[in-house]
Amino acid sequence: MSARVLILMFAAAMVGGCSEKAQVSHYEQGEYSGKADAQPWDSAVYGGDKQKWDRALRERAQGQNEYVRTN
Repeated sequence: MSARVLILMFAAAMVGGCSEKAQVSHYEQGEYSGKADAQPWDSAVYGGDKQKWDRALRERAQGQNEYVRTN
């Protein structure tokens, strides 16, 4: 390759790296414009039953407890 081609490729790569647009969110005081948050137990798996969700969370945590798993 000639030096001219290498210089043009380098210049194109440098210009391409400078084309990022600003990522600024628009916020109005007192208003939330994001998606509505739902409780984790409001899914189809738990049917809105918070106790069932709590129980599943505790069981999953016990499955990760090394002391319980080795005994």
